[in-house]
Amino acid sequence: MLQKSLLVILTLTLIACAGIPPAPVIDRDTSANKQSAPVAKEPTGSDWRPNSYTVKKGDTLYAIGLEFGYDYKDIASANNLTPPYPIRVGQKLILPSNGNAEKNVSTTENGVVVTPIKTEPVAETKPTAPAVTPILNQPKAMREPYSIEALNRASPKGTEPAPAVKPSATDTAATKPTESKVTGDDAVTWSWPTNGKVIASFNEASNKGIDIAGTAGQAIVAASGGKVIYSGSDLRGYGKLIIIKHNKTFLSVYAHNNKLLVKEGQQVTAGQKIAEMGNTDSNTVKLHFEIRQQGKSVDPAKYLAQN
Repeated sequence: MLQKSLLVILTLTLIACAGIPPAPVIDRDTSANKQSAPVAKEPTGSDWRPNSYTVKKGDTLYAIGLEFGYDYKDIASANNLTPPYPIRVGQKLILPSNGNAEKNVSTTENGVVVTPIKTEPVAETKPTAPAVTPILNQPKAMREPYSIEALNRASPKGTEPAPAVKPSATDTAATKPTESKVTGDDAVTWSWPTNGKVIASFNEASNKGIDIAGTAGQAIVAASGGKVIYSGSDLRGYGKLIIIKHNKTFLSVYAHNNKLLVKEGQQVTAGQKIAEMGNTDSNTVKLHFEIRQQGKSVDPAKYLAQN
């Protein structure tokens, strides 16, 4: 009888367990393969220039530098190129940082580019002691109505109180902070690079600058101060050429010279003689002058006319 009772109880227990649904399986794999981190986007800024450039047929490192407003040596350094700076069609060149964003060191984790976020250290703040208001019991001060007698009594003996002077409008203006016009890093003061008649005006499609007629050997001067980033004759169609970098935005170009008087890396001042006029790669004696803004040609007459 006891055995039958135990058998019935065991049977009922098995039936009850069969009716309970199994517990759900929880995936606790926290590896990066389960959920990819967001890919860091490249920083954007006001500079139109790309971060890289693919070499096309006919390109040279010097021409690419002029097109994007960079020193060709900076491009060579960014791509580990050495003289004579050979490049090939289809090659992807990294362009130097244009200054719009700081360079961050990126790492790759599970195929995802991760750029660290720079954080500034938080200054430690020390708790300040609560302000204590002093309690004065004696003597009690009595406010006396304003009068000349009261003012004289308050003044030290032998001195007379200075008369109250109402500030004039001129004094009031002098105490105000003066407004100063903020000059950006891109501001350049331009002057004409040589004397002569402009025989060809700027045309974005056919003439990237202006042509100024003159005589062989005529002085060519720097239109503004800066650093010579190119001095040579490697750019087809420009002859003996000088390029000056004035800041991160502006370059100036001086082409068809007969003689070059400055070297690459040299600092020049506005009005300094840098070359002599000639007709190299040209059928007439002239100066071809360009102003490049972030590599884009702009009309030099608009800048030179202001001076």
